[in-house]
Amino acid sequence: MNGIIQMTTLLLLALLMGCGTSDAPPSEPTAFDTTTVEQTRTLPYEMDATSRRLFNEAMAYAREHDLARRPIGEVMQVMGEFFLRKPYVTGILDVPGEETLICRLDGFDCVTFVETTLAMARGIEHGDFSEETFRQNVADMRYRGGEMGDYCSRIHYFSEWISDNEARGTVVDVTEAIGGRPLDKRINFMSQNRDRYPRLADDDEMFACIREMEEELAEVSFFYIPKRETRAAYDGLQAGDVIAIVTDIEGLDITHTGLAYDHGDGRIGLLHASTSGGVIVSPDLQDYLMNNRRQVGILVARPAPQT
Repeated sequence: MNGIIQMTTLLLLALLMGCGTSDAPPSEPTAFDTTTVEQTRTLPYEMDATSRRLFNEAMAYAREHDLARRPIGEVMQVMGEFFLRKPYVTGILDVPGEETLICRLDGFDCVTFVETTLAMARGIEHGDFSEETFRQNVADMRYRGGEMGDYCSRIHYFSEWISDNEARGTVVDVTEAIGGRPLDKRINFMSQNRDRYPRLADDDEMFACIREMEEELAEVSFFYIPKRETRAAYDGLQAGDVIAIVTDIEGLDITHTGLAYDHGDGRIGLLHASTSGGVIVSPDLQDYLMNNRRQVGILVARPAPQT
């Protein structure tokens, strides 16, 4: 019974915090493996043999197709396609115990899918296909200032993920430049829902750290593109742009993430780890957004070429 309660809690947190959308409208493709892998205490830490094999296969694919010669956003799209049909994983990072760098490739949540494709693309861009570089790239993106520490050092709000990674030259927030308008919202969901987070429930020091982070985030300005205006911004989107979906849930910024998928004919889809379909391409981004009343628009972060 306790195990069932724990799984239910993790799924609820995923729906509220990380990747929660009513993905997969009826028009989406259905030829994908829709298995959802639930989080358990046996989740492999770091990279297990399966993830290491998949990483090596992905790097072999990148070398075979000479991806190092292509723009980083295109590389992200290609690597995202490489993982099509991989299942959605609930609570992939929220395992008990000490904070550990987890790089799992046999399944994803929406954020780890974005981190994985960008971490791979940043290595490929320099012709570096090593696991060590990939893992370091993941850590650089996942933790505030690129420094991995405890649970609070991990970036929990995706709007902060964008601002923190922009400050270090990993991405560029292009939302305002392609038609965005100011997003005025107080972000404090974690502190207002402390009981939903096992790491915070009985740890006052950790809770204080999260509240301090939220106060700092209140000083950061963001823009967003309303969902009804998304199609008008298609000309400003590029393959591999990181799409962060804004929610109207009180205290929360982003509920889902993915990559802009360039069909090559002016249409833009969403390549993402869907709670209902695993890694899929939703054919049209605006149609996808309109399918969920809690989704109000998008933030767009472009992967920055490395010098």
